[in-house]
Amino acid sequence: MHVADLLPSNHNYYSFDGSLTTPPCTEGVSWYVLETPLSLSKAQIEKFASIYPRNARPIQPLHNRVVRESK
Repeated sequence: MHVADLLPSNHNYYSFDGSLTTPPCTEGVSWYVLETPLSLSKAQIEKFASIYPRNARPIQPLHNRVVRESK
């Protein structure tokens, strides 16, 4: 399997500067978020949660950050 097979056919994305989602929530992270969401099974989410149990930071306010959209 190729990594590209895991992505949706639409590769448009949003990007913004932010921080890590786990303590110490270090800033200086560049985020790239696909425009088209993917679906995951309950088993996949549970597996992810077992590997990354502390990935639970709440959504943060924009605070004047610029969100860019790919073309």
